[in-house]
Amino acid sequence: MFENLSDKLNNAFKKLKGHGKLNEKNIEEGLREVRMALLEADAHYRVVKQLIAGIRERAIGQEVLSSLTPAQQVIKIVNEELTELMGSKNEDLDLSGPAPASIMLVGLQGSGKTTTAGKLAVYLRKEGRKPYLVPVDVYRPAAIDQLKKLGGQISVPVFDSNTDMKPVTIARQAKKAAVGEGCDTLIYDTAGRLHVDEALMEELVEIKKTVIPSDILLVADAMTGQDAVNIAGSFNERLDIGGVVLTKMDGDARGGAALSIKAVTGKPIKFVGVGEQSSALEKFHPDRMASRILNMGDMLSFIEKAQSAVDEKDAAILEQKLRKNEFTLEDFRDQMASVRKMGSIGDLLKMIPGIGKSKQLNNVNIDDRELVRIEAIINSMTPAERRKHNIINGSRRKRIAKGSGTNVQDVNKLLKNYNQVLKMLKKFNKGGKMRGMPRGMMPF
Repeated sequence: MFENLSDKLNNAFKKLKGHGKLNEKNIEEGLREVRMALLEADAHYRVVKQLIAGIRERAIGQEVLSSLTPAQQVIKIVNEELTELMGSKNEDLDLSGPAPASIMLVGLQGSGKTTTAGKLAVYLRKEGRKPYLVPVDVYRPAAIDQLKKLGGQISVPVFDSNTDMKPVTIARQAKKAAVGEGCDTLIYDTAGRLHVDEALMEELVEIKKTVIPSDILLVADAMTGQDAVNIAGSFNERLDIGGVVLTKMDGDARGGAALSIKAVTGKPIKFVGVGEQSSALEKFHPDRMASRILNMGDMLSFIEKAQSAVDEKDAAILEQKLRKNEFTLEDFRDQMASVRKMGSIGDLLKMIPGIGKSKQLNNVNIDDRELVRIEAIINSMTPAERRKHNIINGSRRKRIAKGSGTNVQDVNKLLKNYNQVLKMLKKFNKGGKMRGMPRGMMPF
């Protein structure tokens, strides 16, 4: 997502950098390209007009024209204006009010409400809450079954509703059941329609009156562009939503919805869905998103992903092993598993400033399945082989390759890479460079 927009904006900035000194004429030329890039990204035309006006007012002032690096000042202004446009800062869930807290998920059919309900439950549990899932969509039997199955997979209790029950009855009874289960946060997965209609809105209004939710989140598909903005406006008008969850942000949507929703509805994007996994729900940070759009990277999100993937106790044990040169193939495998938890390697690299759009990265084919193959090979070894790799001879390599569904060349490649890591670790320890290294972070 945002790749086309990023490319076009960067092209516009390159042209500005080509001018030794900026004036109103070449700034206007640059802004014309920025405007076209935003409109092609399906941003709302009123939002684009507002954004360009704000950039122009600052760009033709002394802040830029008297600067030693005027083109960079323009980029800084665009970054700040984009951030302001999308809401300035992250706004978290509103869980205030009487316990148990409750969150209503609303939206059209197919927007990803049920999947989002499961992801939100996982997020809340990490925050120390005890979530309780409530299937309220009685018109689509598969929706109830899907949420019950999802709850079982993530070990979160689900209210036992069925299609014979009325939505308002489910909402009322679920609140009592949640207290009995010792849960403090209900997540209501409400029904959707193919389009906004009066019957849907009336039902949602009744549920809102019954449960008095702490927060109402509209789940919208980022792939729908400006339609998502219009849908947000319709739901907000009747329900006064607290915020938006944009799903499918990892797809090839043009990004107009993310740029426009806050400016048009006044309601913030609180979360974005970035994959199919139950953990693939992230807080939406306008400043970080603006940096990624402008190819400035997103190190804070990268660090947060790393912290969530690394257990502090395991990290302390690993640190001691690294210092004593006792890093085994089992440790190597566990580190690969931690990297996989963080997401796609390609997506992670894009968060690092200067790398995301580099020509070198474009020419590299990053295959995440390689990590899976590494784990399979190590898992096919005996415990003794994983602890002492030097005993792995030719016949053992053949057995390991056969057991992991790979070939001997793959096993040889893994062992060669592992030996290089060991040599690197010895150099780090010998030179004292391990001191001060962030806990749980390997020096390669």
